Amino acid sequence: MSDRSSAGGPSAILWDMDGTLLDSEKLWDVSLEALAEHLGGTLSTLGREAMVGSNMAHSLTILFDDLGIPCTPDDLDTAREWLRARTAELFDAGLEWRPGAREALDLVEASGLPMALVTNTERYLTERALGTLGQDRFKAIICGDEVQLGKPHPEPYQKAANELGLRPGDCLAIEDSPTGTAAAEAAGATVLVIPCAVPVPDGPRRIQRESLEGLTLDDLRAIWMPS
Repeated sequence: MSDRSSAGGPSAILWDMDGTLLDSEKLWDVSLEALAEHLGGTLSTLGREAMVGSNMAHSLTILFDDLGIPCTPDDLDTAREWLRARTAELFDAGLEWRPGAREALDLVEASGLPMALVTNTERYLTERALGTLGQDRFKAIICGDEVQLGKPHPEPYQKAANELGLRPGDCLAIEDSPTGTAAAEAAGATVLVIPCAVPVPDGPRRIQRESLEGLTLDDLRAIWMPS
């Protein structure tokens, strides 16, 4: 395992996707609300907020609980296929960048710092988003259906750092949700938090920023905390 980090800054940047790089949480709003209607109910605001940053399996469990509808494993599988298809349609219709995200991604890429994409979204949908993000930018891509435990468990960030030959503590993660921030922090990474759909509590290895707009390499060096 390499130990290339120094007090000068992180050795890699680990990016979340939905709500951090792409303004896709609003598309999940549409597909999740449509699924709730399809099931005969209405998704509550609290129910939707609880899903932000979660993986599909957990989100569906929250949805059925929120609607007060009992479900079997077959019901969950059917709902998953319905949600996957509807969300794919929305992704294919066009994905917008979060403010400053494309410029921040370009900045890090040009610097030569390795980058990984670490998302709770499954590979099927992530591949659609990579057409916008640029697959070749990332030296590792970790999707929600490629780990045993998704965010908020640290496994996705641990796996991403390992694939880069680093420790999570060598890396700076960039996140928008409480779920993803908790995962990165538990793994040992410093976290740059750019809240999107819901507020993110403060924490000892969390630096809050309103937007990625105007982000510089000096900012990234100043944010990262050696561990």
